[in-house]
Amino acid sequence: MTADHYAALGLAANASLADIKKAFRQKASFYHPDRNDAPDAALQFQAVQKAYEVLSDDTARQAYDDNRRRNLLDDPLQTAQEIWQAYSTRIFSSSSSST
Repeated sequence: MTADHYAALGLAANASLADIKKAFRQKASFYHPDRNDAPDAALQFQAVQKAYEVLSDDTARQAYDDNRRRNLLDDPLQTAQEIWQAYSTRIFSSSSSST
């Protein structure tokens, strides 16, 4: 499964660079292994670092966003409903116009 960098930082996909930086500082401070004794703190910290690395770079973020859209990670149910709606509208409109 692909990591969701926006979720790692607790952000929406339309977050600004300022939002990304702020969320990174907060999450990195919270999950830093020197400050957090939780067993998964180091892994969470690494996920936050990777998310910031990708989302703070315009080129890497664009590539990541393109990949998310391709993989339907944003909202697969909504995407499926839109595809079905477009398909059924086309099918039913073409069958009613041919009668």
